[in-house]
Amino acid sequence: MKARLLVLALAATQLTALPSSAQTIKPGWWKFNNKISTASAETDQAMSVILQQLANLEPAQRQMVQQIAASHGVSMPSIGPDGTVGMTACVTPAMAARRQLPTGQAGDCTSNNVAVSGGMKMAFTCANPPSSGHGRLSFNGDSGFTMTMNITTSARGQPEQVTVDTSAQWLTTVCPGAR
Repeated sequence: MKARLLVLALAATQLTALPSSAQTIKPGWWKFNNKISTASAETDQAMSVILQQLANLEPAQRQMVQQIAASHGVSMPSIGPDGTVGMTACVTPAMAARRQLPTGQAGDCTSNNVAVSGGMKMAFTCANPPSSGHGRLSFNGDSGFTMTMNITTSARGQPEQVTVDTSAQWLTTVCPGAR
């Protein structure tokens, strides 16, 4: 369940389709750095344990997690010394044309995004697991952005508040494994 909360928090931060009047982003390989915090010391500690376990996986387990992540178009998360969760993902030319960021999110989700000066306001709702959130994305040109999302989730059976601060940077036009 704790791992599900981490996956939900990370996926929700990428659950955005940019409004048609919004600035576009470059297609290619992107790096996302996510700082996740909650209102619960117990949940924060559980997230810390999950991240530590992820960093210390046995080779066979690591390969399995890498394959699962790759099947969703993202890299296996890396953990920074400050607890930041880093991951890379591909924004295809079609996604860039639709102004869509990679989600990796399974489930019945809808989003509502409104262009504002320099970025956009975002909101989403997912049915499975039940979650919702809102936040703001600020562009740094077409090759970077920062975003803060405030998320309410019931991934562990009771409502929890999660804040995810994301910074994203475009790396290159070529996505590893792209054909």
